[in-house]
Amino acid sequence: MDKVYSAVEETARLLGVPCSPDQVSPVLTVFGDELAEAHLVFSMAAGESHRGELDFDFSVSTKGADPYATALANGLIEETDHPVGSLLTEIQARCAIASYGVEYGIVGGFKKSYAFFPLDDFPPLEKFAGIPCMPPSIAEHVDTLTSLGLDDKVSAIGINYAKRTLNVYLAAAEVEAETKLSLLRAFGFPKPDAQVGEFIKRSFSMYPTFNWDSSAVERICFSVKTQDPEVPPAPHDPEIEKFARDVPHVYAGGPEFVSAVALAPSGEAYYKLAAYYQKARESSNAAFAASREDGAS
Repeated sequence: MDKVYSAVEETARLLGVPCSPDQVSPVLTVFGDELAEAHLVFSMAAGESHRGELDFDFSVSTKGADPYATALANGLIEETDHPVGSLLTEIQARCAIASYGVEYGIVGGFKKSYAFFPLDDFPPLEKFAGIPCMPPSIAEHVDTLTSLGLDDKVSAIGINYAKRTLNVYLAAAEVEAETKLSLLRAFGFPKPDAQVGEFIKRSFSMYPTFNWDSSAVERICFSVKTQDPEVPPAPHDPEIEKFARDVPHVYAGGPEFVSAVALAPSGEAYYKLAAYYQKARESSNAAFAASREDGAS
């Protein structure tokens, strides 16, 4: 735990994010038994509106309670009567889950639960969209996603409790480049510029964000796993450069990254970079690893 906290503190310092034991100790105490065998990932987003935060993501096995239930039981998050609070339970009852994940903000606290589906058992999109408490907007887009051949590509989900949104991760390594661009058009997003378009074509994952209040897709992210921090389509950003150069890691070779671009219907874009700190030594985290390689962040 001391090593993990030191790594969190060191990474927060790179980004000028305030960090103290009081902020980090609660999550380390609650999930500490999981961390020795977990994937540990640091994530940041560029731009003024995202400055001042560092996300600490890690995998969680299915041996015990799901991460949301654990967070509730230990006071890391408050209970809600919104459908977002029941969604993970309903998904578990209907879909096989290989592993879970947590996104914890050093400033914002417990943010997200992830569920990663077995690599050979992705839930059919129509069944997935019909789960009670699912945002109704997903069902409205089933025909569009199916027409693009994405009906069997749901590899993971990320439930954001603070924002009351749901990310649906679509495995895209074998999806044709033009299909990825077609998804933007189908959701009513403007055509990206050439540089972002090329990045999208190479992406390993794409994940639209849905909410319970609108039929529109809130945003969509595309991501690529890389060892080259210059790969992101982001403009030069000192924070990204410093993070990529100095972020700590505890495995052989140079640090490995997941680069992502997030697009909004307005055409606005922002850029994210996630860095592996530790890679799991346990095969039960294979789905988390594969989804991270597909860009879950």
